[in-house]
Amino acid sequence: MLTFDVRIYETEFRADRRKSFRVRWSVGGKKHSKSYALKAQADGRRSELMAAVRQGEQFDTEEGLPTSELRAQINTATWYEHAQDYAQMKWPRAAAKHRASIADALATVTPALVQSDGRGYYKPRVLRTALYAWAFRMVRQDDGTLVPRTDTETPPTEVAHALAWVTKHSLPITEAAKPEHLRKALASISVKLDGKAAAENTTRRKRMILNNAFVYATERDRLEANPLKRVDWQAPPTDDEIDFRFVPDPQLARSLIAAVRTQGTRGEHLEAFFGCIYYAAMRPGEIAALQATDCVLPTGEDEWGELTLAASHPEVAAGWTDDGASFDKRGLKRRARKTTRPVPIPPVLVRLLRDHKDRYNLSPDGRFFRASRGGRVRSTEYCELWKEARAQALSPEDAKSPLAEVPYSLRHAGISLWIKAGVEPPEVARRAGHSLAVMYRTYAKILRGRQTHSNQLIAAALEDDDSYLA
Repeated sequence: MLTFDVRIYETEFRADRRKSFRVRWSVGGKKHSKSYALKAQADGRRSELMAAVRQGEQFDTEEGLPTSELRAQINTATWYEHAQDYAQMKWPRAAAKHRASIADALATVTPALVQSDGRGYYKPRVLRTALYAWAFRMVRQDDGTLVPRTDTETPPTEVAHALAWVTKHSLPITEAAKPEHLRKALASISVKLDGKAAAENTTRRKRMILNNAFVYATERDRLEANPLKRVDWQAPPTDDEIDFRFVPDPQLARSLIAAVRTQGTRGEHLEAFFGCIYYAAMRPGEIAALQATDCVLPTGEDEWGELTLAASHPEVAAGWTDDGASFDKRGLKRRARKTTRPVPIPPVLVRLLRDHKDRYNLSPDGRFFRASRGGRVRSTEYCELWKEARAQALSPEDAKSPLAEVPYSLRHAGISLWIKAGVEPPEVARRAGHSLAVMYRTYAKILRGRQTHSNQLIAAALEDDDSYLA
């Protein structure tokens, strides 16, 4: 919205910031600011804004810019500038892991949308770090405004050089929207850093973010339409189906959990943690958020219990969270924030959780599992325990293979067991907390393996029907 309601304040000096001089102004009551390393730069910018006010220009409330600058910016914005604007726009309402995913996708495609001799920046890993951890990571200032991390901290010399290069070589967004450049960007999201094919889910996620960034460009009037809709492109086929040769069977899963228990005090403390991954097919973030009030744990030896999952604490680097914690606090994955997921649990897990509750103090907020200092159990801790348990439970040959290579293998093992036991696919998907489409794609081999059993059921029903007709 355009308005004449503009107030421009005195330049502010902040000695603790890399860009110490900040120009502040408000448009329609909404605050805006821009920081500079030199006082002359800040004074010059303030003079430009003052001149626009004296000339009677209207300002845009969202961008904080006079209309003349807004038109010029629309016509000259580069892809890199737009990508930073997009990341900044998405940050406030995005979960910490999604913020990191946005930065990951933008850091992947931005090096492909540059003017160069075809070789790109000579240190691609440095460029990726510069984009992911500095350009597309936002920091909230004292007044609540969000700015790229580069505005508040001095980056390492290599990072600064990489960002200067991409600033100079980034294509104008109108040029980046051309099919020949879009195909390069799309090709970049279908491979990993080592050049191998990326997983289908990874490619799909990054393409969705790229598409949303172009939608935002149309919203900002930088493009007339979303150019991705005009490009006929599909990711190279990949196989996301699990290799079940390396998923532990029930006997091995139990042996591995038992081996965890023998790994000292922390192993005993986290035995039930691994039990939740296998017997309830829980994600580590869901286990980290599990509270005593979420659990129904009957005292009978053969009674089933129930967990009502309501939250998740996924691990993420501190730079992506609002409070600087190393994990996020959010609702269940791909669910509305207050949605819950009841999961029946067998007696063996009931006993593990009940024994854990009796033996260890819960955290002050009622969580079952906590680190030695009271925070979230970190992946480095339980992965190290898992490594030692594998070495103990597996033969030397199997220990060198991908068999049960990571703790998440227990979740695959638990879901596989449910399918093989004959639980209906919609119920398996509901308990596991993912969609039917994901389940059919990931566990297709097991589901196909049940065709013979299904055929037998149908044949028996047909025989009954024939006998009835006779």
